[in-house]
Amino acid sequence: MIDPFGRHISYLRVSVTDRCDFRCVYCMSEDMTFLPKSDVLTLEELDRLCTAFIAKGVRKLRLTGGEPLVRRDIMTLINGLGRHLLSGALDELTLTTNGSQLARYARDLVGAGIKRINVSVDTLDPAKFTRITRWGKLDQVLGGLQAAKEAGLRIKINTVALRGVNDDETFELIDWCGREGFDLTFIETMPLGEVDVARVDNYMPLSLLKARIGQRHDMRESDHATGGPARYVTLAETGQRLGFITPMTHNFCESCNRVRVTCTGMLYMCLGQEDSADLRAALRADADNVALNDAIDEAIGRKPKGHDFVIDRRRERPAVSRHMSVTGG
Repeated sequence: MIDPFGRHISYLRVSVTDRCDFRCVYCMSEDMTFLPKSDVLTLEELDRLCTAFIAKGVRKLRLTGGEPLVRRDIMTLINGLGRHLLSGALDELTLTTNGSQLARYARDLVGAGIKRINVSVDTLDPAKFTRITRWGKLDQVLGGLQAAKEAGLRIKINTVALRGVNDDETFELIDWCGREGFDLTFIETMPLGEVDVARVDNYMPLSLLKARIGQRHDMRESDHATGGPARYVTLAETGQRLGFITPMTHNFCESCNRVRVTCTGMLYMCLGQEDSADLRAALRADADNVALNDAIDEAIGRKPKGHDFVIDRRRERPAVSRHMSVTGG
C-alpha cells in the first residue's frame, strides 16, 4: 500500500475495544459513554480485517484500545493472529496496554508470539497515579510489569509529559526504567476528545524536557527505530534508550507509515484528521473481501500529508472530537 505522497503503509494499529478500566484525565472524561457491543466488530471480523491488511503489505500490527486486555476472549484473537508470525507474513505483533491485566495475561502473550509491549505509566507516585488514571492502582501495574519481565517480554514505558503533574519525576522515571531494563518514551499530550481538564494547562513541549535531561545526561542521537513515530537518543553514561514522540512541536508526518482502525471498523488514515472509511460495511458486504479490499485501497488513496493538531488557549474545542480510546493509541 502506497499513499499519495509515496509513503509505504506497513504498520496497522487496531483498537479492539473503546472500553478501559482506567479514566486517564488527558484521555477520557470520568463519566464515559461507551459504544454498544452491537457496534463493535466481533473477534472473527477483527481477525479477517487484520488478515486483509497483512495480505496488502502490513508487516507490523499493534493491538490497542481502550485497554485491549479487557476485551472478552481477547486471547482468541491474539492467538489467531499469531499464525501470521509463524508464516512469516507478519514481522511483529504487539500491543499497548495500561498494565492492569498483565499479571493475568503475560505468559499467554508470549505464547502467542508477542515479544514486546508498550505500557503506559505516567508517574511512580501511587497517589498521583490514581489522580491521573482516576481508577488505576500503581501496585497492580507494577505487579503486571514484573510478571511481564518474568515471562520474557521486552517492555517500553510510555509516559505522557504533563506540566505541573509529572514533570518533577523526569529523572526518577529515567532511573527506574534504567534499573528495570525498560526503554522509556515521553509523549506530548494530544488534543483528542473532550475531557474534564484544560489540556493547555498541562501541555509540556518535549523540547523543554529534552533540554532539561541534557543538562544532566550526555544524549547521543540514535538511529534506533521501532516502526512508530518516536525519535530516540541514547544516554552515553548508561547506554539507556529514551524516545520522544512530538506530534505538537515537531510532527513526524513526513515518514508516517501508519493507519488506524477503530473497534467499529472505521479506518482513519491520520490520527489528527476526521476523514475515515467504513470497513465494517465492507466486511459485511461479502465473504470474499472484494468490497473490503476496494475500500482499503480507496482510503489509502486519501491519506493526508499531515495532521492539524493544535493546543492553544484560543481554541476551546479539541482538534479532533473523538477520544483516543475510540481510535486507538
